[in-house]
Amino acid sequence: MTPALTVSLRKRQLLAYGALGLPLAMAALPVYVHVPRLYAESAGMSLSLLGSLLLAARLLDAGIDPLLGGWSDRAASRQRLIVFALPCLALGMLALLHPPAVAAPWWLLASMLCTYFGFSLASVAYQAWGAELGRDAGERTRLTASREGFGLLGVVLAAALPGLLAKDLAQGLSGLAQLFPLLLLFLASWTLLGTPPSAERQPAGGRLLGNLRGVLDDGRFRRLLAVFVVNGIAAALPATLVLFYVADVLQAEAWSGAFLALYFVSGVAFLPLWVALARRFGRVRTWVASMLVAVASFVWAWGLGAGDVWPFAVVCLLSGAALGADLTLPAALLADLCEHPTGGSGEVGRSAQAGAYFGWWNLVAKLNLALAAGLSLPLLDLVGYRPGVAAATAGLAAVYCLLPLIFKSIAAILAWRWRRTLEVS
Repeated sequence: MTPALTVSLRKRQLLAYGALGLPLAMAALPVYVHVPRLYAESAGMSLSLLGSLLLAARLLDAGIDPLLGGWSDRAASRQRLIVFALPCLALGMLALLHPPAVAAPWWLLASMLCTYFGFSLASVAYQAWGAELGRDAGERTRLTASREGFGLLGVVLAAALPGLLAKDLAQGLSGLAQLFPLLLLFLASWTLLGTPPSAERQPAGGRLLGNLRGVLDDGRFRRLLAVFVVNGIAAALPATLVLFYVADVLQAEAWSGAFLALYFVSGVAFLPLWVALARRFGRVRTWVASMLVAVASFVWAWGLGAGDVWPFAVVCLLSGAALGADLTLPAALLADLCEHPTGGSGEVGRSAQAGAYFGWWNLVAKLNLALAAGLSLPLLDLVGYRPGVAAATAGLAAVYCLLPLIFKSIAAILAWRWRRTLEVS
């Protein structure tokens, strides 16, 4: 057993563990937000070819997460896998954000695959390490909160830095790409050197594919995953549509950056509150409460119109607060499932398959983004919405507000119904 830590030391170690979450989140935002525009404008790629390559790379990225998780379970040290993965991530980001004048499609595909491999392997090993590091439910919740809090700061930093470094998007992203390896080296070193080793574990044995299928046999995991899917779609829908909503419903496009910043900063600010409430009332009950806060924010947003800047700031504040719970509490519940892989009864032992659990988890999280776009954008077309046409905003407001409201409500009902099953420790 690992000896008990002092409170002050534990706080330092929690911060050290969470630090790596910042550069990992920083890498994710430009890949999803800026790369399409960068290669369309700087490299002159056709949108159809660009879309096809991005879709292929993202589907492959999502599909390999369970395999990478299974690999991390079989490794003697998850930390060594992180060390192996991070240079791939750094080199991939450097290449990806510096598109060449010739052979841009091949460059994009190769650099995307390198980036995705490094990011996915580092992420799944990092998450599984956190699940093993926590010795009880409260500590696993704090570890997850630290990781996701640093992650939200990374998103804010990645959103702000390109504009701060240069007025031109391509130059700003180039500056971000050059800064990223240094920041990654510093924060990864803090995490790897400042975090205590996890309890001893035996690498997973057996057949890889059999182990991955076995994880899905855990009924509690399937229920948690179902709630996560429904709630994740509810969160991804407004993320897909928010810029349309701000520009055409609120007619306040100039405020888009401020709204996004408020949303993510609110997520960071409310994390300690959700952790405290989870300690007092349980994580499932607290998670359901956060979903109801998000539902209230979408009800409020449905009644807004042109010029309602400050009322929508309240929506960003409330939905951002709910985001903090969405990022922390489900992953903490999953970490407990990894600790109690057989249902929480009988002999309890540390699971050797935390990587497989988080691999499936990350696959679903990535597919949620695709599902949200695949659901919402055709619906906008169906209701007659056209970007920039003020007369067609009623359909946009309905899709932006009602769909997340419906999915959040379903997720809350499912989580409440299964609360005794999901809260395993």
